[in-house]
Amino acid sequence: MGTASPPALGIDLGGTKVEAAVLAADGTVPWRERVPTPAGDYDATLDAVAALVARARAATGRDLTVGVGHPGALTPAGRVKNANSTCLNGRALQRDLEARLGQPLRLSNDANCLALSEATDGAGAGAEVVFAVVLGTGVGGGIAVRGRVLAGVNGLAGEWGHNPLPWAGDDDPPLPCYCGQRGCIETWLSGPALAADHRRHGGGAIDAAQIAQRATAGDAACAATLERHAQRLARALAGVVNLLDPDVIVLGGGLSRLAGLYARVPALWHRWVFAAGAPGEPLRTTLRPAAHGDASGVRGAAWLWHTR
Repeated sequence: MGTASPPALGIDLGGTKVEAAVLAADGTVPWRERVPTPAGDYDATLDAVAALVARARAATGRDLTVGVGHPGALTPAGRVKNANSTCLNGRALQRDLEARLGQPLRLSNDANCLALSEATDGAGAGAEVVFAVVLGTGVGGGIAVRGRVLAGVNGLAGEWGHNPLPWAGDDDPPLPCYCGQRGCIETWLSGPALAADHRRHGGGAIDAAQIAQRATAGDAACAATLERHAQRLARALAGVVNLLDPDVIVLGGGLSRLAGLYARVPALWHRWVFAAGAPGEPLRTTLRPAAHGDASGVRGAAWLWHTR
């Protein structure tokens, strides 16, 4: 009789929280915990991850495989680049965590983990090609093809948030991005970007959640801000459809909770999708919220040990 594989622990290393969850082979989650991300402190971030792994081991009484979803990408030498959690950039995250934990890890971009989770048993289960979008503190994208992450030879596949916003107009000036470029999709579609756009249009200093609440209550300025965001998201995703032609686009991250996106964006993106179809023939690509919500990234990190 063979030895059963150990349960998988996923770590989602986000800009505001670090989440850990143990994922059983049947997809159930017997243990989960979240802690705040130590902002700007690399060593404290390593300590937070190590402490979560220790508590997961104690709670389950088992050895655990560990997968980590992180912002940004990895260089061929294994150093983080392009992370909006800038304290990670230039760091050998996998090497340093393996040294702390005393075991091998698997790492992948957080949007890749979202794509893997949703393609495995979520909103894109059974689809040939899934494009997953993180709309949160930052903006990223990941691709799963036939249930496996497409990483690319440079580890950059799906790095959608740091392409320029397509079909930009006078209302979309090329804003500076932390990555060193200007006009990136992230500077328009992230949660902080939505709030900044509202301020620029005289709406006051409120966050994305407050904008959504006030729009629902009938605030015209907030509704206009959400409409500008939907228009920009439709243009940005039309570029994805033109290039990748996915079966399903899945939205995760805090802004994925903007329920109006799922009707409004597909109603808009036909304008920019090449040959979107004859009149009365809808685009076959569907836009869906992540079935596992904000737990999808941590599930995908755990699934890294099941799919290679």
